[in-house]
Amino acid sequence: MKTLIIVNDPPYGTERLYNGLRLAHALLKREGDVTVFLMGDAVSGAKAGQNTPDGFYNAERMVKRVTTKGRVLLCGTCMDARGLTDEEVVEGAERSTMDALAEATEQADKVLVF
Repeated sequence: MKTLIIVNDPPYGTERLYNGLRLAHALLKREGDVTVFLMGDAVSGAKAGQNTPDGFYNAERMVKRVTTKGRVLLCGTCMDARGLTDEEVVEGAERSTMDALAEATEQADKVLVF
């Protein structure tokens, strides 16, 4: 089963990215094929070097965890609009395009939007 999870919200301030990544982790445990596409402010969740308070979730670590078995794609236009460069994102997260999102959507059995 191929699942595509699209996240639009920022990494902190709402819990949509947090919950989308939690679901991705749970699906990957079931040997699913999972792609997470971060767009809008969600691309900031893949920024390397995040330092969150103890006891608070860390979006960077959660994104890294998805990249070990799944894919994390980042909207390149959204990265550029926020001044986020390829060198600043976690290893394993990939700059991507709307064309790649369209293809992933066509190939997915399920598409979930957070």
